[in-house]
Amino acid sequence: MSLATAGSFARSLPDLCSAGHGRSAGHGPREGTAASPQPGESCRSNGALCCGARPLAVTHRCRHATLAPGPHGGVPGRAALPRGRSGGLLSRLQISAPTIRTLSSSKPFSQNIPSCLWKLGRLNHVAIAVPDLEKAQSLYKDVLGAQVSETVALPEHGVYTVFVELGNTKLELLHPLGEKSPIASFLQKNKTGGMHHICIEVDDIKAAMTELKEKKIRILSEEPKIGAHGKPVIFLHPKDCHGVLVELEQA
Repeated sequence: MSLATAGSFARSLPDLCSAGHGRSAGHGPREGTAASPQPGESCRSNGALCCGARPLAVTHRCRHATLAPGPHGGVPGRAALPRGRSGGLLSRLQISAPTIRTLSSSKPFSQNIPSCLWKLGRLNHVAIAVPDLEKAQSLYKDVLGAQVSETVALPEHGVYTVFVELGNTKLELLHPLGEKSPIASFLQKNKTGGMHHICIEVDDIKAAMTELKEKKIRILSEEPKIGAHGKPVIFLHPKDCHGVLVELEQA
């Protein structure tokens, strides 16, 4: 039933209710029945409140509604409101509305996602491989005015390192140490040098290693090594990190 049909049906209800008081289509009150209530009044029969001449909502129930006989007592001229039924479309909407509100107010299903046993911290440094360590030190110290550390040799990693302090993080200048230095092979492909890796702190490097291995992230050493800051570090394979060599350092 459309809303327009429901509205038309609602406007016909006063006539239907009037039929219950003995008024058929085109006739006055039937003998032995009560007159139809006047505007503003209401009738009561058998303890039930009738609509009277007041405007009706579609959901109103009139227990006096019957079939109004036709002009000659034959087929009814107008169907009265069915006994025990009311409202049609709008009544069903009123019944279903609480259900809709209940469904919409229900809490969404949430999944219990276990949290990591470790987490990333701040960016510790960005490492840059340089073919001439002294010239690089001079650039950052004498030209750019940064605070530059002394050169530190790390034979285990095959590099010389110099740190440039930047306030919120550091630069690490790398230069090859020894014939098997990984920085030497890097500089063979990049003659003028370039960014080598980034270093991020973690709060639990052992837990990080365990979980990363479970997630198929390759680690370039079986155990952490001691890095330039005297703390354990590991390196993640660049092919598993979108082309970037990532160093994790114990915070």
